[in-house]
Amino acid sequence: MTQGAGQGPAVERTATLRDFRVPAYVHETGPYAQSAHPGDTAPPAEEAYPEGYTPTQRDLPVINRGDTVQVTVEPVPAPMQQPTTGKGPLYVVGDVHGYLDELLAALQEQGLVDSAGTWCAGTARLWFLGDFTDRGPDGIGVIDLVMRLSAEAAAAGGYCKALMGNHELLLLGAKRFNDTPVNSGAGTATFQAAWLLNGGQKTDMDRLQDHHLQWMARLDAVEEVDGHLLLHSDTTAYLDYGRSIEEVNDTVRETITRNDADEVWDLFRKFTKRFSFRDEGGADAVRSLLDTYGGTRVVHGHSPIPYLLGEVGSEDGEDDGGPVVAGPHVYADGLAIAMDGGVTMAGKLLVQKLPLND
Repeated sequence: MTQGAGQGPAVERTATLRDFRVPAYVHETGPYAQSAHPGDTAPPAEEAYPEGYTPTQRDLPVINRGDTVQVTVEPVPAPMQQPTTGKGPLYVVGDVHGYLDELLAALQEQGLVDSAGTWCAGTARLWFLGDFTDRGPDGIGVIDLVMRLSAEAAAAGGYCKALMGNHELLLLGAKRFNDTPVNSGAGTATFQAAWLLNGGQKTDMDRLQDHHLQWMARLDAVEEVDGHLLLHSDTTAYLDYGRSIEEVNDTVRETITRNDADEVWDLFRKFTKRFSFRDEGGADAVRSLLDTYGGTRVVHGHSPIPYLLGEVGSEDGEDDGGPVVAGPHVYADGLAIAMDGGVTMAGKLLVQKLPLND
């Protein structure tokens, strides 16, 4: 196995917060604004960002795996045998956040890698939806694994590809700009502070190399595959960057290449927004993306399924009979599929074969 793709060094986890309700500043604003909880009033459409908004506050805190209800997922039988020619089956992976061991177990369960972590799925197609680092113990190990599987899958006639998540932008910014002040929309902030508050791991920064940075900077933000519009964040902010998939991806890459701290910060905070597809008006928000970029369904990560359901563990850490995530969450009139199973909050790292029947 390639160096860095195995078990990472033991590190101290980010401090636990008992109250992990979603902070108000991560909610959508504008025509598709959604509230954090049913019955809450969404912020006014004309307010670009709520007062006090800044991603330097913690976005979604890390929850120790014993602090909340255990989220389980029913095992999915692995395919009997992958084809060796032609277009293989399509799989997607939700947010990994440094949980390398859980990722390897989920990929092996689906028959995509063998017991040694080597690609064994022939012409299968695998898409990661972003957020490889932060919060978990071995983000660089996750990136090394994805890079290695990309080469192994291509050699077998398949592919392994990845999208840009907000945590890739956060890590890039923390490395490039460090403590350089940026205009956060609510005062000054820095990438370094935001990275640390959102689960940045010192071991990841210490092991981060140029080839990791180059790989992250080249990631696409949006793709359409077999009628599935793949993106990381459940937000309509992608529309701010282009009217076609190619234009969005080019604009995002050009923004990163210009190396302007304020521009990259604005990109990061827009990709941090969430819940655009939830509640009333959510289906219309999804349609605005599908009508612009194509596809019949959006598949995204970013927002953990328990948050989308509006049900999470109690503040005192007791089991309150919260939801059991049995797999991806289909919602917004069946137009959206959520893939973040909440691995950072005692949940499950989801790997799912598409198409998904409701």
